[in-house]
This record gives sequence, structure tokens and C-alpha cells, in this order.
Amino acid sequence: MEDTSKRDLKAGVPLRELPDGAMLVGQVDGDDALLVRRGDEFFAVGAHCTHYQGPLADGLVAADTVRCPWHHACFNLRTGEALRAPALDPIACWRVERAGDTVFVRERVAAPSARAATARVSGAPSSVVIVGGGAAGLAPEFYADSRIELRLDTRVTAIDLNAKRVQVDKGPPLDYGALLLATGAEPVRLDIAGAASGQVFYLRTFADSKSIVARAQSVKRALVVGASFIGLEVAASLRARGIDVHVVGPESVPLERVMGPEVGRIVREIHESHGVVFHLGRTVGRLDGTRVTLSDATTFDADFVVVGVGVRPAVGLAEKAGLATDRGVTVDAYLETSARDVYAAGDIARWPDPHSRERIRVEHWVVAERQGQVAARNIFGRHRQPFDAVPFFWSQHYDVAINYVGHAEKWDAIAIDGSLSARDCAVSYTKGGRALAVVTLGRDLQSLRAELAMETTER
Repeated sequence: MEDTSKRDLKAGVPLRELPDGAMLVGQVDGDDALLVRRGDEFFAVGAHCTHYQGPLADGLVAADTVRCPWHHACFNLRTGEALRAPALDPIACWRVERAGDTVFVRERVAAPSARAATARVSGAPSSVVIVGGGAAGLAPEFYADSRIELRLDTRVTAIDLNAKRVQVDKGPPLDYGALLLATGAEPVRLDIAGAASGQVFYLRTFADSKSIVARAQSVKRALVVGASFIGLEVAASLRARGIDVHVVGPESVPLERVMGPEVGRIVREIHESHGVVFHLGRTVGRLDGTRVTLSDATTFDADFVVVGVGVRPAVGLAEKAGLATDRGVTVDAYLETSARDVYAAGDIARWPDPHSRERIRVEHWVVAERQGQVAARNIFGRHRQPFDAVPFFWSQHYDVAINYVGHAEKWDAIAIDGSLSARDCAVSYTKGGRALAVVTLGRDLQSLRAELAMETTER
């Protein structure tokens, strides 16, 4: 793709330089812009994703949208509106005009207003209570631009479905017209023999993260319990701070249950090349001060411990209220629970996934945000929108990003296109000949195309 980052798009671009499907980067009044041709239509939008500033020119144009190559955010080419998390803010948008054989970018177009979008809705609930302040709870599209009373350090203790009221531990009860449960998941906790107070850390909240970072500033050695995503991402972060890291897990290959042995072995090699020491097929026996003893009597020293061995959905509140649960809160295609006007999103929601054709629950940030957005639209009742997004997540390990689209709890075949060792490949997981998921390393565009293919495949 031609790099024309300093080109003034307002000065005009010859039509011959814009074949159908072309994306050309330039500037408009000093701002980076992306000029896109789709058939006989032309669009000009901001060149960078509003999430992590990913280069949209390296992404994918699908219908009248452009998708970010890094984390699969999606924007409307006509308005700049952010259509899918993880981006929540719009990109800039300019009017484009064709004059003869030249295309000119003109004045900037105002971004659509979330307040205006919601103000037109009739029959919307008079009040909405959101339980949970994580990814799902914070991504209803109206959150930042509506009249929201934020109650921090307050816990909902009970839900009265008949009265449409929630009890809280501080202050009077809250009545609701609609309720969104986004309580997330709680880390699985281990009872480690000999562990001293303040020696074992868990990672769920921002406060947990700050505590781990603060502890890491004064230590040299760490034990990470768990060889899946949380544990390994913590290990990478600690190694970046120069801390010696030992990883302990009962599995024989990291991430094998989620991605298979081939990808798991490469992930292990990546971490070992950065100095991580693995003790797999083992568990922690006990701690004696800084001395760690494993189940096979192996010993080594660690100044503190971070445990990342999975989470459990926080369904206690839902169960107490009498909502249907099944290893999560059961919801329909619209994310509504067994009680009318009560919705669930994020780590707790188990929904009918049209792609895998199973009821699934996914513990990933982007899925939670996208479910929050869909739940918000359904709460407002502008139109009933099923949650049919293809699950997506990414995991960063040093300079290697792993993208995963789809959902495969079980598969009967794995196909590898490219080279895992070269960090340039796409790994497909199929069952009965049906593609369920694709993992990519170094192939962002292929990941986007796999996501689009899953969206458009007959269900």
C-alpha cells in the first residue's frame, strides 16, 4: 500500500490512483485521514482507531465499514461512528466530492450524538440499573452521554424481580425499569500451605494490578501459578521489569486446552526465550517464607506469588433472585434473562451462539463490551438486536500478539497455514468440517477476514 501520509487530500486525488477497494492515507487540515473507495462511492475518515491508534489502512473494508487490524474495532465509513468495541469513540469523518476524474476531501462532518440517538426512542424504560462496573457495564452506548448516577463502593445485595427493585448495602433501594447484570467473574482462589499474609496476589481489578506493580518494584523473584492467559501475561509483564519468573501449572503444555499443543508449545518457547522457567505437570505444595516447594519436591525461591488459575462467574446474586442459571446466567439471543426486563452481559452471560451452534460463555474483554452495547440497544427498545458477534480476543506475549476469532471448546482437526516458529501463521480449528475458530500470529488482516467469513457463513 502506498504511503502518502503527508499528502493533502483536500487538494484532490486522481481517480486513477483509487481503484475499487483502495485505501489511501493522507492528511486533511493537518489530521491523518484515510480515503477509501468502494465501487462508485468514496469515504474519508480518521486514519487511526480510537482504541489503541491502530492503523486502519492495514485493516479491512466490509460493506460501509472499516475494521481495525489490531483489536477488531469497527467504524462506519459514512459517519465515523464506532460500531463495535473495543473502540467506543468515533473517528473523524469528512465529506468527499468527485469532480470529473479527481476526488476531493471537503469539510468535516459532525459525529452523531449519542444523546440525540437515544432522545428519539419512545417506550424506553424510565430508569436503568447497571450492576457491575467492568467492560460490559461500562459499554452501554448511552452511558457517558446520559444522566447516570454512579455509586462506587456500593454492592447490590438482593433483587426483587416482582417489585423491580434492587437492594444495596448503602442507601435506599433502587427501582428499575430495566436491569443489566454485569457482575463478571471472581478469580479461583487457592489455599496454599504456609503462605504468609500479603504474599499471594490475584488479578481482577485495577487495584489488584496496582498492588502487583507496587510489589514488583521491590522484589527479584516471582512465582506465577497458572499457565493460561492471565498467568502468562503476568509472567511477561514481570519479566519486562527484570524479575525472575517461575511458572507452575498442572498441564503438560501451556494453553493446550484452548489452543492445542502446537500453539501451546510455541507460546512456551516464546516465554522461555525471555527467561521464564516452567514447572508443568506440577502444583504448589507449600511456601516457607520465600522457599517454594512443588508437588514433586522441586524447590526454588520466590519473593511473592501471583495466582491466575481461572475464574468463576459471579452468579450468586442472580441465583438468589431466582434467575435461570447454567454455569453462568442463562440469556436468550437478545441477552435477556429468564425475567422480563432483566439482562445479563459479560463473563456471567451464557448465550445461544449462532456460529458454534451451542450455548457458550466467554470470558474476554471485547465480548463483554460488545454484549454491553447490544444489551443497551435492546433495553432502549429501538429494535430487537440479537447478539450474533463472532467472539474475538487478543493476548500479548512480549512482542508477539495472538489473535483469536470464533469459539472452539472442542475440535476434531487443526490445520496450520504458515510457520508457528516464524510467528507467521493462521491456525484453524474445525469440527465436522465446520470452521469454529482461527488463531493468527502476525496475520492481522487474515484474522479480520476469518471473522468476516464466520459472520457471513450460513448458520
